Amino acid sequence: MLSKEETEHIAKLARLGLNEAEIEKYQKDLSAILGYIDQLKEVDVENIKPFTHAVNISNVSRVDVAVKKSKEQTDKLIKEMPDTKGRYLKVKSVF
Repeated sequence: MLSKEETEHIAKLARLGLNEAEIEKYQKDLSAILGYIDQLKEVDVENIKPFTHAVNISNVSRVDVAVKKSKEQTDKLIKEMPDTKGRYLKVKSVF
């Protein structure tokens, strides 16, 4: 178990102002946490590759390719728009 001085030192590093009751409580809690970490140190991880995510993540994307539409489709779209300028569609400013 951690000593009172070690617990006070850790509290000082974490900038925690602890009273006597809290020091005793954290003394037990920190000792339990460090005991668990010691258990983890015993696990054999020799043949395990390090990873950054628990799940395999891959970027799913598609190539952005312009697709030609027929003149009829374009004309129909332009006709449906509330505001146009020539053959351009007018939209609200985004900035």
